[in-house]
Amino acid sequence: MKAVIVCASVSHGNTRRVADSMAQVLGAKVVSPEQADLAELADTDLLGFGSGVFYGRLHPRLTEFVKALPAGRGRAFVFATSGLPELPPAPYTRPLVRLLEGKGFEVDGRFLCRAFDTWTPFKLVGGINKQRPNAADLAAARAFAERLRDGRGPQS
Repeated sequence: MKAVIVCASVSHGNTRRVADSMAQVLGAKVVSPEQADLAELADTDLLGFGSGVFYGRLHPRLTEFVKALPAGRGRAFVFATSGLPELPPAPYTRPLVRLLEGKGFEVDGRFLCRAFDTWTPFKLVGGINKQRPNAADLAAARAFAERLRDGRGPQS
């Protein structure tokens, strides 16, 4: 299986660590939106898209990249890291999942992970989730990737 993970990791490297953990299992290449090669993406079996959460949304570079993708087919997944828990009425990943589905992708799942966050109010106390993603979080990311690789229907 050929897999590529497109990852926007800009603050503390949290999202890249999660992407790298998934990539180990999937044998995937991890690239930024700017490094992604559309011809290579068109020739993959599984595409991953992830970023940190900024003001309740995935990074604009990732969202704009997905908006600019040509219509396609195939399997995809979405992942995110955030300092705060997701609110059920407005999941962080929902807009990107809808964009991908609108482009013809079958989104096999999503993965969320808490991570170190120094957003303005948290900066005053040195940040929150200072030890995250931790070994358990990265193990959960690998388990998610195993379910994707093995076609066992990952849980959201």
